[in-house]
Amino acid sequence: MNSDTIIVLCSCPDQENAIRIANHLVENRLAACVNISAQVKSVYRWQGEIETADEYMLFIKTSTSRYDELEMAILSIHPYELPEVVAVPVERGLQNYLGWINQCTNK
Repeated sequence: MNSDTIIVLCSCPDQENAIRIANHLVENRLAACVNISAQVKSVYRWQGEIETADEYMLFIKTSTSRYDELEMAILSIHPYELPEVVAVPVERGLQNYLGWINQCTNK
């Protein structure tokens, strides 16, 4: 059974920004829950150079109907020039949990 739930991935430069963004999204009902990973090492190409950085990954649980507002909120407060904002559809899951996500993100 398909759901209206997505998981949005967003990397942050430090724990302070990760917590600030997570709190903003949950407080404004743009996300039901945000998990903040332990520090991860990212390797990426930026402006023609290979870069590495220690980052914190956000796993943002939300509904597809809130994605556009969530994206705008991240862009308005994220310190990166080009933040990672990638949505992954949730194909299946515990129906009560998926319902909780949708309930928390209703306007």
